[in-house]
Amino acid sequence: MGLSLPLASMALVVLADLVEGRDHFLTPGIVVAPPLAAITVTWRKTLFVGVLGLLVQAALAPYDGITDIPDHDVFFGQAFAYAFVTLFSVYIAWRRETGAKAFTAIASVAEAAQHALMRPPEPRVGPVRLAVRYVSAADAAQIGGDLYAVLETPHGVRALIGDVRGKGLAAVQTSAVVLGAFREAAFDEGGLDTVAARVDTSVGRHVTTGDFITALFAQFDTPGSVELLHYGHVAPLLVSTDGTVQTLDPADPWVPLGLKDLVPAGPAPWRVPMRPGDVLVLCTDGVIEARSPVDGTFYPLGERVGPLVAGAHSDLDAAVERVYADLLRHAGGSLSDDVVLLLLSPQPRPLPMHPQDPPIPL
Repeated sequence: MGLSLPLASMALVVLADLVEGRDHFLTPGIVVAPPLAAITVTWRKTLFVGVLGLLVQAALAPYDGITDIPDHDVFFGQAFAYAFVTLFSVYIAWRRETGAKAFTAIASVAEAAQHALMRPPEPRVGPVRLAVRYVSAADAAQIGGDLYAVLETPHGVRALIGDVRGKGLAAVQTSAVVLGAFREAAFDEGGLDTVAARVDTSVGRHVTTGDFITALFAQFDTPGSVELLHYGHVAPLLVSTDGTVQTLDPADPWVPLGLKDLVPAGPAPWRVPMRPGDVLVLCTDGVIEARSPVDGTFYPLGERVGPLVAGAHSDLDAAVERVYADLLRHAGGSLSDDVVLLLLSPQPRPLPMHPQDPPIPL
């Protein structure tokens, strides 16, 4: 858009003034040009538009007969009012530029912080293909209280998805504690339950704000199955190659991380069969609690995800984008909470090709 809108408005006023003749004094309408410039161009260009408009009014003053008025009070009053509007418009444009630069700087720092905190995994971690979509409800921050991690360890591929109660800097700090503890324990501990116990202990030691974290742990250590451990999180979904969706409700649901003082023991992991081509769908509550602006209904992930993900184990990136696009359509184009969509599909690595052994001489 640039200067076209303010210059076009100025040209329109000048044309109307010339067409109407000396009996119609229309040049004060040029006062709309500087405010239009303030919302479309830089403060320097806004000042240019203001000065140009003042010169145009001065040039048209004799034609309109303004200079024929004794003492030129009308013209000077008009020029003073126009100059005031111009200066105020320049100030608005300067503030808008400054805010845009600050927003860009914050977004850049936040994006770097997100990558440092989340460390987005490769499309394949060990024998597991994956795709993730992370969206923060705070557009400027690009980070929030939702978290995830997928690691290849000596004990298999281990994954974590979680959601910190609350938002803002405190939620980000809590996410950092959880992810740091998980990355350490995932390599050190032999059982998924002991990994979770160490994370829970770390939360109790370092998180003093009273926050808690819903979490789901997953471990791919045996071909044909996945081990899961539930800490109050959204139940995972298993999508088969034909689009059948199975909700994997835990046999032993548990309280979130950070609340272990309320219960004497810990949850027990359970194992779920996974056939070749099956996709495990993990998400945070920002997905299933996204409301439609039309009827206020929550997003029916279990009903929608089957055809969107079925058979997509070789192209999970496209599948996760389809689910996210469908979620946005349901929510009217915007989300009010952080969202993580994580798709996992174990696939054995292809065997390396070896050159044919030379024939044994007879």
